[in-house]
Amino acid sequence: MKTKKIVLSGVLIAVGILLPIIFHSFNMGGQIFLPMHIPVLIAGMLVGPLYGTLVGIITPVLSSVLTGMPSMFPMLPIMVFELATYGFVSGYIYNYIKKNTYLSLIAGMIDGRIVAGIVVFILARFFGAQMSVINFVKMGIVTGLPGIIIQLIIIPPLVKLLKRSLDK
Repeated sequence: MKTKKIVLSGVLIAVGILLPIIFHSFNMGGQIFLPMHIPVLIAGMLVGPLYGTLVGIITPVLSSVLTGMPSMFPMLPIMVFELATYGFVSGYIYNYIKKNTYLSLIAGMIDGRIVAGIVVFILARFFGAQMSVINFVKMGIVTGLPGIIIQLIIIPPLVKLLKRSLDK
């Protein structure tokens, strides 16, 4: 089981790096469609909160090093904490509280954005990043609304399908 989780985590990290490249190649902005978020949220539900958290940390770091997206500062630290929270919360709720993809997704998205807001506050307060917490969170939700809708439509049936095929 551990080997299966490690391999699946690696595949989801690769998808998390490739999806943004594809979206940016077709001028479909990452801030709008949130392509890196999809495999991280899926990871939490399929491989659990620990591996989901690791996928959420590793994916933006590798993507930043390999592609320059997200930028090292200030976006990389924000995304590392946000995506790690997505992976942990979606994984914890799905695997230990209630196997409900919608509840897991929504809780993960809300908690991830709260954590992102806290990181923005810290970066602005202590590291001189010119960012407003309220504007960042508000714009993240408004700008990312198409991505949020896509996640709510695509992820639940995808998790169900993947779960079924992985359990065989």
